[in-house]
Formats: sequence, structure tokens, C-alpha cells
Amino acid sequence: MVSERPYVLLSCAASIDGYIDDANASRLLLSNEADFDRVDEVRAGCDAILVGANTIRRDDPRLLVRSSARRAARVARGLSPTPVKVTITGRGDLDPSARFFAADEAEKIVYTASAALDKARELVGAVADVVDAGDPVELSRLLGDLAGRGVGRLMVEGGGATHTRFLTAGLADELHLVIAPFFVGDHRAPRFVGDGVFPWGPAADIAHRARLAGVVKMDDVVLLRYALSGRCRA
Repeated sequence: MVSERPYVLLSCAASIDGYIDDANASRLLLSNEADFDRVDEVRAGCDAILVGANTIRRDDPRLLVRSSARRAARVARGLSPTPVKVTITGRGDLDPSARFFAADEAEKIVYTASAALDKARELVGAVADVVDAGDPVELSRLLGDLAGRGVGRLMVEGGGATHTRFLTAGLADELHLVIAPFFVGDHRAPRFVGDGVFPWGPAADIAHRARLAGVVKMDDVVLLRYALSGRCRA
């Protein structure tokens, strides 16, 4: 029996006014090469990487460790070159040709709402392990299943709805928030998080405020590292 969920690290880049993209069809670049390399290093130190299904549809990410040296170091430790790739879907409408499901060394897991299980298995069952995670998807059930698969450290890379769910549920241990040096200023664009009741809201007493664990300047962007639980020792 698994007694502890994986350590959950949320990672996001946003504009000064909190947007993770603009309203245009093309993807907005919010980071720089120094930060891309930092994210790659963080990925290499995790057991699994999670994004929501909408992020797969909108951004078509590969979610791989890019550095050959880091991939080789993982293999030397007896790990796969790239962490397990995980997604959550409520409707099951995933495209098996998406880069998330590309032919690479990473294991892929799809956690789906019970009502969409058959649809998800029909669409991506040949390229991923499709798991019933309740209706709606229960994050605690998902984390318990990942822990049972040996995942000790999970990196959640978005999008906004997924970040909101983990944060409002109090299931995040650490947050890496990179701030880009510009404003988006368009209410149609997606934000870092949506509406919700957060454990670290403005009414929280000092003991429940997020603790700033570090600040790193990387050229024209800045990384803010927040400890969100007692499990974060940074």
C-alpha cells in the first residue's frame, strides 16, 4: 500500500499580468534559452511530467528531456531517457498523432473521466496506458496510481485549468513561476490560474502564505520559487 503521494512541482511561465499565452493562433514565447535549459534540467530530475489535454491540443508539446547529457545521466541511473508523460482528459478527445504520443522512449499515461474511458481507449489506447480516474477525474486517485507506479516526483507544466485544480486542491508542494518582461492585456487569453479558492489566498494567515524560496534572474526573465507545503525544503 502506497502511503504518500508524489512530490508535486508546478512549473509555469507567464506575462507580468499573469497570462500564459495571447489570443492569437500562434504560441506566445514567454521564456528564453536560459530558462528553457533550466526547465530541461528540472524535467530530467523528475519521474513524470503532466499537462492537461487542452495543452496537448493547443501547444502540441513533446515533453522530452532535450539535453543528450541529461538523458545519458538518467540512463546511467537506470531510468528511461525521458520521464513518464501524463495527461488528464474529461472528454477523451485526444489525437494519437500529437507529439505527446510520438514514438519515443517515454511511457505515456492518460487519466480519463469514467464516462470518457471507452472513447479515450479507442483513440489513444494503442499508444498510451488509459486509466479510469473517476468522474470527474480525481487528482488524489491519479496521484495514488502514479505513486504505485514508482513516481516520486511529478512536474505539472499546465495549462491554467490543470494548475488551478492542483492548487485549489492543495496538492502542490512547490511552484516555479517565470515572469516574462511584458504585458498581454487581453481578457480572451488564458491565464496562469482561473477562479478558485486557494489555500494561499489573501485571507490566509502568515503561517499559510506561500513561502518565497528563491529568486533567479535569467537575462530578461525572473524565476520565482515558492514553497507551498512543508515537503518543500528549498
